Amino acid sequence: MFDIKGYGWLLWEGVQLTVLVGVFSMAIAIILGLVGAWGKLSGSRIARAMAGAYTTIIRGIPELVMILLVYYGAPTLIQDIFDVNIDFNPFAAGIATIGFIYGAFSTEVFRGSYLAVSKGQIEAAKAAGMNQMLMFRRILLPQMWRFALPGLGNVWMVLIKATALVSVIQLPELMRNADIAARSTRLPFTCYFAASLIYLLLTIVSMSIQQRAEAWANRGVRRA
Repeated sequence: MFDIKGYGWLLWEGVQLTVLVGVFSMAIAIILGLVGAWGKLSGSRIARAMAGAYTTIIRGIPELVMILLVYYGAPTLIQDIFDVNIDFNPFAAGIATIGFIYGAFSTEVFRGSYLAVSKGQIEAAKAAGMNQMLMFRRILLPQMWRFALPGLGNVWMVLIKATALVSVIQLPELMRNADIAARSTRLPFTCYFAASLIYLLLTIVSMSIQQRAEAWANRGVRRA
């Protein structure tokens, strides 16, 4: 699609890694979002405080600062405290940090989706003798997904673009490779414009998948 003096392949490799980072980060974000939502809705004051602190602190710190803090700051801190040299893998550090960041946003999505489920169905499940785990698996989770999909779709849209930030830790994703191509060919506008078109294409494809997922989740639901 893009040749760019023979560097088009480099952008293609970057796209593959960008999608991989995005998918793994989103998986982590969903898991943390479910745990965080449980904490915020828990009857335990400690769990609510921890979940509240997590969402407040993480959403208040810029993503770039978090990435630099984890990749460059954490190894230095560990070395100073334990006198042990440690190097983080850029891929692992990138997906862990982005997943941790957007887990805070997913927490609010899942919390809202839980509150959107009819309380009558929860009471009916309890009356039928379902335990908490069975009720969550059969009643709550399927309906929470339906309410959560639009919000999770928005989280994904922001997350996939935020993967560009991991270029600062030398991970060869799309933005990093576009920068390498720009410096090598001395065509910065062409390379960065190509990267922007690729991000736009990823967004359009993601929107299409989201719409299909929402239609599937809402099948059989009567609209008022």
